[in-house]
Amino acid sequence: MLPSVGFEVEDLILEDWGWSVRLRHDPFPLWIGCGSYPEYEDGFLCFIEPSKPYVRKWLKRIPTQQAVERLGDAVERILRGSKGVRGLRWWTEAEVQQR
Repeated sequence: MLPSVGFEVEDLILEDWGWSVRLRHDPFPLWIGCGSYPEYEDGFLCFIEPSKPYVRKWLKRIPTQQAVERLGDAVERILRGSKGVRGLRWWTEAEVQQR
């Protein structure tokens, strides 16, 4: 589904916390992480990296916000269009920091 919205999946990597979906994105590494959310029987936590507004590459400061927002919008559209997905919400930065 991600390729249909303009994101080419480069690799799926099984991590100790869940799955990492690596995307082809030349300016900087861009990926989605998804793992179980034990507070809910059928819950999942997904996140997009990079989570910072800028990354550094070859001493350059590269803005990430536009690509991350575009990916977040695509992920949300895909999930909202999937049967069985409910209670979808994005955590605030403050909620992320509290974890």
